[in-house]
Amino acid sequence: MLDKLDSVKQKYEDLGQIISDPEVVNDQKRWQKLVKEHAGLEPIITKYKEYTSVKEDYEEAKEIIDDRGADEELKEMAKEEIKDLEAQKEALEEELKMMLIPKDPNDEKNVIVEVRSGAGGDEAAIFAGDLFRMYSRFAERQGWKVEILNLSESESGGYKEVVFMVKGSEAYSLMKYESGGHRVQRVPETESSGRIHTSAATVAVLPEVDDVELEISPNDLRIDVFRASGHGGQSVNTTDSAVRITHIPTGVVSSCQDEKSQLKNKDKALKILKARVLDDMVQKQEDEIAADRKSQVGSGDRSDRIRTYNFPQGRITDHRINKTIYKLDAFMDGDIYEMIDALRTSEQAEKLKEIQD
Repeated sequence: MLDKLDSVKQKYEDLGQIISDPEVVNDQKRWQKLVKEHAGLEPIITKYKEYTSVKEDYEEAKEIIDDRGADEELKEMAKEEIKDLEAQKEALEEELKMMLIPKDPNDEKNVIVEVRSGAGGDEAAIFAGDLFRMYSRFAERQGWKVEILNLSESESGGYKEVVFMVKGSEAYSLMKYESGGHRVQRVPETESSGRIHTSAATVAVLPEVDDVELEISPNDLRIDVFRASGHGGQSVNTTDSAVRITHIPTGVVSSCQDEKSQLKNKDKALKILKARVLDDMVQKQEDEIAADRKSQVGSGDRSDRIRTYNFPQGRITDHRINKTIYKLDAFMDGDIYEMIDALRTSEQAEKLKEIQD
């Protein structure tokens, strides 16, 4: 642990020098990013200094106790002092371990959430709509803002796909656990025999990308415009306002037709594209180092799932941590923090184990 703390201290000092460099100061975007990173390390450096001071006092008290020539009264004082110092040292060690858990650099960011219907036909599309409502209500509870970027409605009233942005403090830090396959078990309203149907939807949670992280050359983009269409292919616009953008090097595509303005649709489509391109790059890097994909979304098949919503039993089960909650109505109304907190706690425990190993 001490080696890791020394490494953090060195990084903090190096950043302090870099942000004082006039050339770096002139590049405001880079400077602001580095200043933020430097400030983020300050709490752990302050705590490390406190730990170092307590440790030094502890070692001095120990030396007095072990010193055969020391005054007995002084030794007794040292023994009393060492009890308090030992307790302080242990408490600070635990705090530092928690602070050493690597932070996701994206945690503070806004997110782009993509919900798509999977296996299950109309019922899957209805479920995708239910998930969108659930996340919208959760965002309201957090004081976040939701902005629809693109949607494709289903004839059943749900969504084949809905893409939306969530803006708010630490949106990614909470929403990132929702990436994956979601399965629902319930009796559809159209099912007269009362038979339970199983259907699925997939969720992808991507951090919003700023220009410092990813620069895309205009030459690498193909932009197509077309006429927006509504329910069942019905034209909802008499002008070519819908926009489709293709990133030629990767083949990543995004489109938007939600706005009447072509310019606004282009801006939204570009936001989605950047998030998808960066996510694609990250996934490839993780694959190269044989890491498990942390944001695996999958194909939408029933078997590819992170969570099951069982309506007849009124339960939600997250299969990653084997946690079940029996308050499905409240959960579907956006009361999902308990599950997210459990997932976050589990992740922290795993990371803490890695540090200790």
